[in-house]
This record gives sequence, C-alpha cells and structure tokens, in this order.
Amino acid sequence: DIVYCLLITFSYSPTSVICISVAPGDTEKDVETLASKVLKMRLWDDEAGGRWKQNVQDINGEVLCVSQFTLLASTKKGSKPDFHGALGGDQAKELYQLFVSKIQQGYAAERVKDGVFQAMMEVALVNDGPIDYIRNVGRAKRIEIRYLQARNFEI
Repeated sequence: DIVYCLLITFSYSPTSVICISVAPGDTEKDVETLASKVLKMRLWDDEAGGRWKQNVQDINGEVLCVSQFTLLASTKKGSKPDFHGALGGDQAKELYQLFVSKIQQGYAAERVKDGVFQAMMEVALVNDGPIDYIRNVGRAKRIEIRYLQARNFEI
C-alpha cells in the first residue's frame, strides 16, 4: 500500500482554502474561469476597514486547494449520499491539476499549495470570519468551490 503523508503549515498568513469538485461536462474553460475568479474574489477588508475590498493577491495571502468530490453529493434518495454527480478518477484529476496550475500561474506558485488528489486527508484550520462561499461554474453549473478564509491551518 502507498501511504501519503503531507504536512503543510502556514503561520498566521491570511489564506483562501479552496475545496473543489468537478462534474461530468465540466471543461478546461470552466476551470480557467474558476481559477481567475478565485484570485479576484474580494474577501478581505482594506487597511481603512472597508469591507470586501481586497483579494488574496492584494494581501499577499496564501491559497490551499483541496479536491473534495463530496461537494457534489446528492441526498435526494435514501439515507446515504450518492456521489455519481462527481467526475471520476483520471478525468477529475486532470481538471483539478489544471485548476491548481492556473492558480499558480495567475498568482505566485510558492504561495499556492494543494493536497494529494484522492487521498484521505485530515485538514485542520481556524476559520477566520467565518466566510464560506459556494460558487458554481460551467455549463452544467456543477463545478463547486468553497471559499474559506483561514489562519493557521495544516494538512
């Protein structure tokens, strides 16, 4: 068995934790649109206290990308979640990696981290806000993303 161990620790730097799930029908263009949106989202106050004035680049923050297919779970039938709405395996990994790559290209690669795709991970963070957005992108409006503003987290 292959065991993945990844520890990323950020110390008190404002961070966007991005949880992303990809569905069948989502495209590279959808992923590029989403990456651009993530970097432009104004989630932080400015120096004068103005609300929602700065994005992660303005504050020199960090970005953590986490693949989370469970965002597309359906609970319409029965008592168990159905994950068939999420794109499987290699195709999902390809789009997820493209997303991370576009975030790194649009910002600063050293300020962008990601988890291990399809690995069981334990993510601990202190939610600073809390600010939690869900954003749908794509033809099927199924790429889901959650923004969390965080400080001091580790995987």
